[in-house]
Amino acid sequence: MNNQKGTTLYFTVVLIQLRTIKGMGDSIIAYYAADSGIETALYNGKSSPPSDITATSTWSGGLASFETLTSASTSPECFGRWYCISSIGKYLETERRVKITR
Repeated sequence: MNNQKGTTLYFTVVLIQLRTIKGMGDSIIAYYAADSGIETALYNGKSSPPSDITATSTWSGGLASFETLTSASTSPECFGRWYCISSIGKYLETERRVKITR
């Protein structure tokens, strides 16, 4: 009887660890999707954008996607000298956000 209780506890711990590891993998993929959004916005606006810019872009490839917002330094949420880029990367049910200022 005691042996069965130990087995149940062991499997419970293993299942919790597996969920945690899977969640970390999802988080990494979502982060890299957000980073790709930043890189795409930087590539698309190779030179400094004008001060009144507001641009958005989205991409979806299978289970991962990103949404970016480029805003001028005159926007209330931007503290950059010229502009800010915010990107949300999504993978399955996980989201990660990255923001840069220039």
